[in-house]
Amino acid sequence: MTRPSYLGRFAPSPTGPLHAGSVVAALASWLDARAHGGRWLVRMEDVDRPRCSAQAAATILRQLAALGLHADAPVLWQSRQGDAYQRALDALAAAGLAYPCACSRADIAAAHRAAGRTATRHQPLPYPGTCRTGLRGRAPRAWRFACEKYWSKLALAQFCQWNDAPFSIVNNALHWHDRRLGAQVQNVPQAVGDFVLRRADGLWAYQLAVVVDDGAQGVTHVVRGEDLADNTPRQLLLQAALGLPAPRYLHTPLVRGADGEKLSKQHGARAVQTHAPLEALQNAAAVLGLPDVPAQTLMADALAHWSHAWRALYNLPL
Repeated sequence: MTRPSYLGRFAPSPTGPLHAGSVVAALASWLDARAHGGRWLVRMEDVDRPRCSAQAAATILRQLAALGLHADAPVLWQSRQGDAYQRALDALAAAGLAYPCACSRADIAAAHRAAGRTATRHQPLPYPGTCRTGLRGRAPRAWRFACEKYWSKLALAQFCQWNDAPFSIVNNALHWHDRRLGAQVQNVPQAVGDFVLRRADGLWAYQLAVVVDDGAQGVTHVVRGEDLADNTPRQLLLQAALGLPAPRYLHTPLVRGADGEKLSKQHGARAVQTHAPLEALQNAAAVLGLPDVPAQTLMADALAHWSHAWRALYNLPL
């Protein structure tokens, strides 16, 4: 089976303008699409409506245009895809792979305390499975993916392959390959358990929305920040459960503050100043391991230069 033509995407959450870290992800995904001779889309992940704004989305689109990063199709807005997410949830529920959950965060924490388990900042505890066998008369709040159940089914088969982007389950761990980070391993039930598909506030969870949108848009390659790498196993499982092809993944280096924390809007990241677009792109290119260009270089020439360098960095055919 031949793989479809390359289609990549940049999918920011419009909770504020692009900053240095998000420009790295935007440039990397654009370069990967151009280096493959493919198409590049922009998707606004505005599913978390209380945190997102139309003003921030408009600012992001203006910033991308100023940086010379132009999409090859109209923007897709997650906030308008609710019917598609509902169909996916209904399909999972019909297959016995999604169930309602009545637990609050306090309930989950109490269940772990009762079992003598303690979460840490960088290693939260998985869902304890309280509602897996029923609500026990309580009102449903959220919907969860029956990860434990599906995991057992896949583990019996030992191997699962979708198109030519395989993952395998060996020795109770999911193995997948990242184009930059290399071999990756995660025991999903142990790490996250039955994860949320629809939140208690009625909003769609990131994991379901991103998988449905990537499938609907025909995304073949995902290039994004490495802070999202540990989400990939959950998305691979959902793709398999929904019968969707798995994209190839590449997770880029993060831009960090002086304290070593990831640069983010919540961490005081400043908006990228697009009055000096070449400088902003030059900084992002340096993070990606790409060569400098002279300060007087035209934007189009700089982007072409970095596209060529990207091909060499990832051994792509010319």
